Amino acid sequence: MAIDDSISARITSSCPQTTAEILKAAWNHDVAQVSKLLDEPGKASLQDPLTGETPLHAAVRSCGPAGSSSSPEDESALEQAKATVSELLLWGGIWNDVDNHNETPGCLAHRLGQIALYNLFVEAGVRAEMLFGVLDGYEALSSGSEADDEDMAEADEPAHVGVDIGGMTAELEDGADAPDLVAANQLAADFVAMDEEMEVQEQPQEVQEASFVPPSSGADGEVKSERYLQSKLTYSDGKLVDDDGNGVMMAWETDIMRRSVDVLVPENAPGKRILNIGFGMGIIDSMFAETKPARHHVIEAHEEVLAHLEEPDSKFGTKWEASGPEEGAYKIHQGRWQDVVPTLLEKGEVYDAVYFDTFGEDYSQLKMFFTEYIPGLLESDGVFGFFNGLGADRPICYDVYTRVVEMHLSDAGMDVEWKEIDVDLKGLEEAGKGEWEGVKRRYWTLDKYRLPVCTFLG
Repeated sequence: MAIDDSISARITSSCPQTTAEILKAAWNHDVAQVSKLLDEPGKASLQDPLTGETPLHAAVRSCGPAGSSSSPEDESALEQAKATVSELLLWGGIWNDVDNHNETPGCLAHRLGQIALYNLFVEAGVRAEMLFGVLDGYEALSSGSEADDEDMAEADEPAHVGVDIGGMTAELEDGADAPDLVAANQLAADFVAMDEEMEVQEQPQEVQEASFVPPSSGADGEVKSERYLQSKLTYSDGKLVDDDGNGVMMAWETDIMRRSVDVLVPENAPGKRILNIGFGMGIIDSMFAETKPARHHVIEAHEEVLAHLEEPDSKFGTKWEASGPEEGAYKIHQGRWQDVVPTLLEKGEVYDAVYFDTFGEDYSQLKMFFTEYIPGLLESDGVFGFFNGLGADRPICYDVYTRVVEMHLSDAGMDVEWKEIDVDLKGLEEAGKGEWEGVKRRYWTLDKYRLPVCTFLG
């Protein structure tokens, strides 16, 4: 059903007056009025109680679908819209708030083809996720006073909001030149903006005016690794699901795995040393085995998957291990990768290709893996890859994580080349139907997959 993007449909008669005034000012791209009305933290993210319209949504929606003309009037209107969006973000507007159609402002800009506005939300998302990482890894510096240190130790830890993407530190050395000072000042300004954004999400009731309940995604919260490892798994109909109905791995991923193997182990390149973390259905390991590797190690933590490996029709397990060119060449390492990988490093194991595809872990674990362990595991000319499902439920989140991963890989001394491939969405279009039948959460919605090919810089 088509979405009614008219102002009368989005700013309803039941909308509180203060909220309606801000929404209308944003809709009209009246930057001066927007700035005047945003006199308290939280107002930049007020929502119509029925439609969930935020000022950011309104500023984008009023632009309508992008046209083919580039008249001075159109360009001027776009600049006003960009100025309005920037002002709202500066005042703590939340880049990924959703409306009653489950659209963020960036999703809306993407649907309308307003690419310039969409890019503003990608930048805001990257900035927010990177700064959340800073706050998550931040440790206050000691003043040198024991009393102050004790006070700091007793202080509450700062709240962590959003997706955990690991820590990032920033330092300003003595003798820093002007560009360094500018960067430091910008970082300080970003912290102020982040503080405002965090306040928005804990705003007082009088500022909220009326609450909007976002549409349910059908999921009951995040899947945690500990819970997953204790769950009962079911192999059926081309999918592996846990006892909560979460899709651990599905057959539709086969083409992605094929493409990944092709870049990790080029054709006619037998004798490679391969490490795969996360066996699942064995799709990618079966492909790795076909390349006739000199060394093929797999790390798997789930007891039911390990038991499945020993079933009579399994291509892996004890018999497979015994078929290696030498003892220990083919090996299933049982346990969490966080426990197994340090042992591999102690033994001096080095690989030409490493692939990472775990379940129930957040991005911080992937980041820790390529930051702390890949430098010791991967040959200098080796290739690292991972299943790139980061934020794959909507384009803007996928784009934000693409940028975040690039930055963190660069910090870890690695370069990434993205190979974009088509995803056949036949059977994947609707939650609970087709490939998703019997699966609680539709974790993939995109028609493009960005396959990461990661190598050491230089």
